[in-house]
Order: sequence, then structure tokens, then C-alpha cells
Amino acid sequence: MSPTPQDRVLRAYERIAETDRPEVWIHLRPIGDVLAEAAAVDSALPLAGTVFAVKDNIDVAGLPTTAACPEFAYTPERSATGVQRLVDAGALVLGKTNLDQFATGLVGTRSPYGACRNAHHPERIAGGSSSGSAVAVALGIADFALGTDTAGSGRVPAALNGIVGMKATLGLIPADGVVPACPSYDCLTAFAPTLADTVRVMRTMAGPSPRDPASRQWPPDARLAAPLTPNIAIPSEKDLSLLSREARECFAAAVTQLEAAGARVSAIDISTFLSAARLLYDGALVAERYASFGEFVTGAGVTADASVQQIAAKAQHVTGAQLARDQQHLRGVKLQTQALLEGFDAMLLPTAPTHPTLAEVAADPLGVNAMMGTYTNFLNLLDMAAVAVPAGAADGGLFGVSVVTRAFDDQAAIDIASLITGTEPGILTETGAEVAVFGAHMRGFPLNHELLDAGARFVSDVRTAAAYQMFALPGPIAKPAVIRAADGVSLRGELWRLPHAGLGRFLAALPRPMTLGKTELEDGRWVVGFGCSEPEGNDISGYGGWAAYQTPSARAHR
Repeated sequence: MSPTPQDRVLRAYERIAETDRPEVWIHLRPIGDVLAEAAAVDSALPLAGTVFAVKDNIDVAGLPTTAACPEFAYTPERSATGVQRLVDAGALVLGKTNLDQFATGLVGTRSPYGACRNAHHPERIAGGSSSGSAVAVALGIADFALGTDTAGSGRVPAALNGIVGMKATLGLIPADGVVPACPSYDCLTAFAPTLADTVRVMRTMAGPSPRDPASRQWPPDARLAAPLTPNIAIPSEKDLSLLSREARECFAAAVTQLEAAGARVSAIDISTFLSAARLLYDGALVAERYASFGEFVTGAGVTADASVQQIAAKAQHVTGAQLARDQQHLRGVKLQTQALLEGFDAMLLPTAPTHPTLAEVAADPLGVNAMMGTYTNFLNLLDMAAVAVPAGAADGGLFGVSVVTRAFDDQAAIDIASLITGTEPGILTETGAEVAVFGAHMRGFPLNHELLDAGARFVSDVRTAAAYQMFALPGPIAKPAVIRAADGVSLRGELWRLPHAGLGRFLAALPRPMTLGKTELEDGRWVVGFGCSEPEGNDISGYGGWAAYQTPSARAHR
């Protein structure tokens, strides 16, 4: 008998007791409340029976939001859109997790509720600011957890705890109900043990919300898959200087794994990206943090972390002119970095350069924290997406890498990350149009690259209804023509999902007598399919499909 949602809740609270990590939680819900919700959940919902944790700068209706500052606490009447979508899908909230105060830090120690210890190496940091959420997943308490990411907070804790973290393109996941840190660059993120589980959570939360004016739609030309042989940029040797020998070996192993899977890898100078990263805290963009919470944490009687208070106090003195200059400078840097990635499908980076101990952070809280954001700080500034996956052990702790892509190339990042993890990638979006192909555009045939170049994704093998004929068209590239016929047969083909913009380009470029129209599948569905305006060539319907017609034995009998 499969476990019930109540069973999963009971196991979660057993793990909480077994692991004895009180610093993970700022507000843990009474088990009876969660069990009551589990008993009422609809088992048909996609996330029914899963339990999750929520970083305590994200609103959950009826639970206090503190942002790790007790004096800031309030109790929202409604949940953040992302949280509500997960609850509506059947997931159960366990409670609110600890974080670097006001999501300002990458170490997980800047909290009056205690420093979060690493899930596997308790003497080392969990990473931040989404520390408690990552540890709750890594300890097997929660099936997944929500974090936020402005400078790397949804990726660094994933790397240091050996789990998966994803930061989507800005705006794909609504950020309403999130206590702002830098509102222009804040993201709602997810952690889970596997890549597919992480993507499933992100997919559930994705989509515009009227409550978030910065939320965004998928554009019609967004790629729905990575190329079969992606081009990957990696940092030059000098840009990896912060890594120890062990960490470099882990990074090199991830590169080797990509190459073994067919990727083409080239080193580039990433110093322009790294210079952009410094703008977040060392430049005038830090003024957004003061605008969000600076007056509060620098006021009297507030339990403010010293590092957070110091950052806010410094940001107070940024002038409007300085902010305008840095914003304009960032626009120029964005153009430069886009040029550097021309011809590449993604960039592979270390997620964090090392895995410090709690003592090392205590000795140099600002310096160590700044180092941890070396390879993460720039992403949101440059409107990029990333998937962080485990990549071994180094420096007495854990090591991870991140697949980084341009905005809206999130699915390409997921697919490439799956080459490193060796696991199923998961699908983030089903936008686009399903298109049935029956000949030269199928996998292994000469025009398949046109689908791949357009960002299409293979869905499944299919068969038509028994109402079609196939003809072999003459021409330099062998291809079939498919027409509907009263005495037709069922033909084998493939179903692909194609970006809407790509579908339009295909239609415009089709040579006579090829057409795009509706094709009936054997299961009764009607999808867009390649057809023909009139029969030409030899009738090859008897083969049942183009692949059978192209076999050596079939050719020998022609």
C-alpha cells in the first residue's frame, strides 16, 4: 500500500526530531494542523502528499513573516502567489525556515534565531540566505522548499548541501508576497533532492500574476530544449583562481561529463561578468536594500545582525546620481556579456568557490560572504537563469556547479544540467505548439536539425488515424508527402513541441507542395502536422511510415 499524505507528514516530523536542528525553523506548524490538512487533500492533485518548507521572508497566510528579525514580524492574510499555487496543487506547508536576516547574505549565519549548520558537515556553513530551506530538504525533512535569490541565495545553499536549486529568469515566478531585498532583482526559487522534482515545483509556481507587476510571460520564441550538442562556455584558468585543487578537480569532472555527453566546451574570459557582480554590494545598486529595509534595521531597538546593519548603513549614503550612473553602466555591461556568450548555449560555473566553516565566517563575516558570491552575484543583474546541481566534495565540504543561460533559456539550462546529474531533466513549460512530423524532420533524418535549431522538443512517437497516404517526393533531400484519404492507413511519425515563433517560420519557409494543417492521431487528437497539397511521387503507404521506407531492406527492394 502506498503511503498516504498523513504518513508523509508523520515521517517529516519524525525526521525533525531525529535530526535535532532547531535552528532550521523560525516557525514550525503544530503537527495536528498539518495532519488535518493532509487528511483533506485531494489525492488527484499533482503535488498531493508532498510536504514543503518556506523561507521566512515569503508570506504564508496565517503564519508570521519575520525575515529573521523578530521586531519586523507580521502575519499576512494571504500567501505569496507561488506558495498558494503549490498549496492548490496539494502540497502541505510544514513551516517557515531560518535565513540570513532580510535575505542579506550567502552564509546562513546572520540570524538571531541561530546560525544554520550544514546538513552533512555541521561545523560548516549551510550557505545563505536560504539556509534553513536547503537544510530541511537535504536532511530529508521536506520534499522541497522555497527560497529567494537576489545574489545567489537559491544556488549557494544547494551547492553546499548537495541538492538541486533553481533560479528562473526574472519574473517567471511571481515574487509578490516576498519581503523585498532588492526588488529589481529578487526571485522566488526552489530546492529539491532531484532536478526533475525541482523543475516540477518551479513549473507549478510559474506564470504571470496580477499581484506582481514585474511578472513575465514566456516569449513566443523561447527555446523548449537544449541542442543535442550544446556549446558550453567555461571560465578561463585565471577566473578559477579562488578554487582549491580539489574544487578544480570537481569542476573539471563536471566539464568532462558534459563533453562525454556530446557538449562542446570552450574557455572564455569571464572578468566582465565578475565585474558586474561587484555592483550589487560594492556599487550604488545596494541602495535598493536601504530602500527596502535600511531605515528599519538602523533604527533603535531592533535585533539587527551587525553585518546586515553595516550594509544598510553604507547604502544610506548612495546618491540618486550614483545609482543612475551604475544602472546605466550595468546596461552597457549587459551588452558586453551578451556578446561574450554569442554562439554559446550556456555557461558552466562553480556555484561557490569553497565551503567555509562557521568559525571562518565568524572571523571575517563580510569578507567570506563576499567571496561566496563571486560566481552568483551577477546573474540577476544581467537577467540570466541558472540551475545549480551537486558536483562532488572539496575543501572538507561539498561542491556544486551551475548551468547559466540567457533569459528565457531556462529549459536549455535544465537539459544541460541533466547531462551532469545523469537524471531526467523535467519540463518547465509546455508553451508552444505540438507538431507532428512524418519524414525528414524526424530524429536521425537530415532535416531534424531545423526543429532543434528552432528550439523544439521531442514529445513522443505517434501514429495517425487510419486515414492517410504517404508519397515519396522527388528532390535533393528525400522527404514524404502525407495526405488524408478515405482508404488510407495509419502512419508512424513523431510529435514535437515547437515555439510559436518557430512554427510561423516553418510555415513561411515550406516549399511546394508541403503544407501545415491539422492531422488526426490514432488517439483521436488533432494536432498541427506536415502535409501535402496534392499527391506527388510514389505511393509508399504500405510501409506504414518513412522510417520503414528508409531501411536498407526496403531500399534493396525498390
